[in-house]
Amino acid sequence: MVPAALSGLCPCCRGKTLFAAPAALANECVACGLDIRSLERGGRFVGVVTMLLALALIIAALGVDEWLRPPLWLSFAFWAPVTVVGVIFALRFYKTMWVYHQYEESQP
Repeated sequence: MVPAALSGLCPCCRGKTLFAAPAALANECVACGLDIRSLERGGRFVGVVTMLLALALIIAALGVDEWLRPPLWLSFAFWAPVTVVGVIFALRFYKTMWVYHQYEESQP
């Protein structure tokens, strides 16, 4: 599942066409024509995934600040990219997992 999320692989043809943007699903696969939007019905839980990741990152940042006491600029320079990359990866992983689950359920 992780390689599929990182590469954006279609559940039907395994083409790299699942995502149109870093964390936005494509409407359909350009290689096989699979309607991806019809499979993605779990969009309401994206906020929960983001909030759980934010909680984990806040706890990690507070722990690092307590342990190492880095200057504010260094904390910002480190945690800003970690947050962006973490959110994009978490959303891609969650959306890929959900689309693959729906695709497997829709197959006879």
